[in-house]
Amino acid sequence: MTDTTLLVIEDDPAVRRGIVDVLEYAGYQVLEAADGHAGMKLALSANYRLLLLDLVMPGPSGFEILDALKRKRPGQAVIILSARGEENDRVRGLVSGADDYVVKPFSMKELLARVDAVLRRTCERAAPADERRVPGGKADFRKGRIDFDDGRSEELSEREAGLLRYLIDSGGRLVTREEILRQLWGLDPDRTETRTIDMHVMHLRAKLGDKDQSILTTVRGKGYVFLADNKP
Repeated sequence: MTDTTLLVIEDDPAVRRGIVDVLEYAGYQVLEAADGHAGMKLALSANYRLLLLDLVMPGPSGFEILDALKRKRPGQAVIILSARGEENDRVRGLVSGADDYVVKPFSMKELLARVDAVLRRTCERAAPADERRVPGGKADFRKGRIDFDDGRSEELSEREAGLLRYLIDSGGRLVTREEILRQLWGLDPDRTETRTIDMHVMHLRAKLGDKDQSILTTVRGKGYVFLADNKP
């Protein structure tokens, strides 16, 4: 049994039941929603790795849910499930942030293969190159340390290394505490004390020598921005 959780948003009860049964049989944990209202709530608040999303349903459409995810949970993996196979819909879905598009009717064997492929790709996406430049040196994520140009080194814990890489690869955008908990650590923000993130950020600043917070900046009440030039 895997601890990977998937979310299925599909208004057709027969189709939804079939998808959920197959995914559970394959060993996944599955959350489900029968319309856009419940789907939107779960999509933005639940803890899951991959969303399987219908486009046309009562309440907010799949496109509206995709747009909300793009704002609130950037990087969330999504497979669209839809009878609408027109090229414009496929392109719109992919541009809106979906990782794949499966046109109904589809075989469950194909669906499982697509799920596996997207999970593998997004896992690789979350773990890019082993080294990144930081001010005055480089972070070596394979060795779990920061090597400075003056010969000093600072060891990184597994979570410190993962957090530093995620922030660097965010490209200067605001990364919220909720995003870190969900996407990086697989935790539910509603059930986790966010002070644990503040503690890890404090440790990273000390190891980076970032006393004035010019590298890793806190946006009060929201999250963090990594401001340095981070080209490898």
